[in-house]
Amino acid sequence: MAAASEEAIKQFSVLMEQLEEPLKTTFQNVHQGYPRGTLLRFLKAREWNVPKAYKMLMDCLNWRLQNEIDSVLAKPILPADLYRSIRDTLLVGLTGYSKQGQPVYAFGVGLSTFDRASVNYYLQSHIQMNEYRDRVVLPGASEMSGKQINTCLKVMDMTGLKLSALNQIKMLSTITAVDDLNYPEKTETYYIVNAPYVFSACWKGCEASFTRAN
Repeated sequence: MAAASEEAIKQFSVLMEQLEEPLKTTFQNVHQGYPRGTLLRFLKAREWNVPKAYKMLMDCLNWRLQNEIDSVLAKPILPADLYRSIRDTLLVGLTGYSKQGQPVYAFGVGLSTFDRASVNYYLQSHIQMNEYRDRVVLPGASEMSGKQINTCLKVMDMTGLKLSALNQIKMLSTITAVDDLNYPEKTETYYIVNAPYVFSACWKGCEASFTRAN
């Protein structure tokens, strides 16, 4: 398997060396100096099929260009009170680092209501958090650890989760689809804590929705 994996990475690398501008620049923003790690992520997402992984990555790069993702961190959500409302109802934050040096993010899933703005604004906020993680937090973690860190850990706190959370399935499936297609294999492990009895019902609803979205 190791030999096959190395061969797949080699073939993928050759394809990516043929990139021209502006795809080349946006690819640099994705890999942040670690192209091998990015190729590995996309290969894993497509079960080590090089043509499929290449198509997935090219689709991602074109999505970035079409939606001006490279400059998304310089585009604040305005007005300021709208941004604050989004952050107050989308509870997520960096809480520290694992022993292996990976950033640990906590999500207050149960208390996040997603009810103060449209799907597009929540999606913009989510993409900004992704880009900040990939361009600032992960490179910083790599520098501190002296090795490449390209994944994080996520703690999903279900405190306060209610069946009404099922009303947000469409929004969550939209966000998940963007992550699956453009930020694959960025989370190494999910930890679910404080799950109430309604969690299984919500989880089944999420699984069904995400399956339809993908």
